[in-house]
Amino acid sequence: MAATAGRVFLVQPFSSNLSFHGNNIFGSSLGGRNTLWSAKPGATQRYLQTVVRAQQRPTWLPGLDPPPYLDGTLAGDYGFDPLGLGEDPESLKWYVQAELVHARFAMAGVAGILFTDLLRVTGISKFPVWYEAGAVKFEFASTGTLLVVQLLLMGFAETKRYMDFIKPGSQAEEGSFFGLEEALEGLEPGYPGGPLLNPLGLAKDIKNAHDEKLKEIKNGRLAMVAVVGIFVQASVTHTGPIDNLVEHLSNPWHKTIIQTLANSSS
Repeated sequence: MAATAGRVFLVQPFSSNLSFHGNNIFGSSLGGRNTLWSAKPGATQRYLQTVVRAQQRPTWLPGLDPPPYLDGTLAGDYGFDPLGLGEDPESLKWYVQAELVHARFAMAGVAGILFTDLLRVTGISKFPVWYEAGAVKFEFASTGTLLVVQLLLMGFAETKRYMDFIKPGSQAEEGSFFGLEEALEGLEPGYPGGPLLNPLGLAKDIKNAHDEKLKEIKNGRLAMVAVVGIFVQASVTHTGPIDNLVEHLSNPWHKTIIQTLANSSS
C-alpha cells in the first residue's frame, strides 16, 4: 500500500474476474470501489491497483481546504479562521486560551440564567429576571463590596492563569502559593487540576484527553451562541428565556421568532 497526493494505492494479487482492454485490465468493483488492473505483455505477475481517495478531516465548510497552521491537532479545529488571526503561532496559542475561557464563562452564564429563571417562573424563589439582577441591592452586602470581592477573586484566578500561560507549569512550582501548589496544580495551560479545581480527577492524562477537550469546546461554542440568543431575546421580548419558551409552547405555530421580530419592527 502506498500514498501519494491524497490517494492511497492498495496492491493485491491477481484475480481471474477480469476483462481485457489493451494493456489495461478492468475488474469488477472491490468493496464498492472501482478497481484497475495494469499489466504489460508477457508479464509473469499482475497486480491490482485500487485507488482510494484519503478521507479528509471535517471542516466548517465542506470541501474547503483549511489553512496550513490549522492542522487538526487542536481540539475543535475545523479550519475556521477567515480573518487569518491564527497565522502567528504565539497568537494562535493565545486565541485558543481566550476561546476556552469565553466558552466556560458562557456555559456558566447560560446555566445560571436558565436555573434562576426557572425558579422565578415556577414561583419557587423570587429571583429577579436575569437582566435586572445587576440593579438589585442585596441585604447581606453592598454593591461596592460585591464588586471589590469579585475583582479580587477573579483577578487572582486570572493572574494565575495568565502566569501559567506565559510559563507553563510555573504555578505548580514549590513555594509559588503558600505551600498549596498541589491543590492548584495545572494539567496544562487552560486546564487546571489538583483536588481543589479537579476534585473528580477528570482527564488526569490531559495529553490523551482529546475527546474530553472536544466535548468541552463544542458545548462552550454552543453556549456562546445561546448567550447571544438570550441577549437578543431579552432585548426584543423584554422577558426571560423560560417565559419565552412557555409562550412558544402555548402556540407553537404562531408564537415563533419570525412573528416576534415582525411584531417588534411594526
